Amino acid sequence: MSFANKIVLVTGASAGIGATTAVMFAKEGAKVVILGRNEANLKKTADEIKRIGSTPLVIKADVSKDEDAKRTIDNTIEKFGKLDVLINNAGVMRLGLLIDNSIIKTYDEMLNTNVRGMVNLTSLAAPHLIKTKGNIINISSIAGKIHFLPALNVYGMSKAAVSHFTRGAAMELSPLGVRVNTISPGLVGTELTIKAGVDIPIEEFSKKSLLGKYSSCEEVAELILYLASDKAKSVTGSNYFIDNGLTMGGED
Repeated sequence: MSFANKIVLVTGASAGIGATTAVMFAKEGAKVVILGRNEANLKKTADEIKRIGSTPLVIKADVSKDEDAKRTIDNTIEKFGKLDVLINNAGVMRLGLLIDNSIIKTYDEMLNTNVRGMVNLTSLAAPHLIKTKGNIINISSIAGKIHFLPALNVYGMSKAAVSHFTRGAAMELSPLGVRVNTISPGLVGTELTIKAGVDIPIEEFSKKSLLGKYSSCEEVAELILYLASDKAKSVTGSNYFIDNGLTMGGED
């Protein structure tokens, strides 16, 4: 797959899936815009891209803040003049129970980043993507389909909203030439669940999948690049699960 002369914006590119995806796009010839909140980790991603021979546009920003989202799109267009691909990967995971006094604080933080921030950035990017007949890939989670832990209820709600938003966005934008799809990873070898405070080892969780393993960031990134490429030119409004069969037999 070649993304030569394509401008790709990846949010949540400080680490994990976002960082790996940004590097992989750069390897395929894309000009990459990387966005994240952690400046030190964002620099690590940028340095890896530079070793490939490309220079990314680095934007320290928080997608939940309207002014940061606007600055991101403005800087991208000012630098490159266009936008071809938007990867909405930025997200947070927090634990929260209904009996906790802090549940609404947890709800607001996750919905503001995982849903509101995505909707806002997509709205700002849409006019530019229409011009290039580009595409959008939103990163959801299998937590949006099945329940793992009571404390992940709100996180799952936010990811279910992402999947539903994708279908609606596809209905609106696909007739204008912009494809919109979702990827819902299962267990992935990142620090997301550890940082959230999930105390069940990923190795133990992964035994419940049909393949008995968890995915790598590279595997998820490869699927992202496929959906962003012309090889998937007939795919829109879809939700791709990459979970090693973990959701088989789960909730509908």
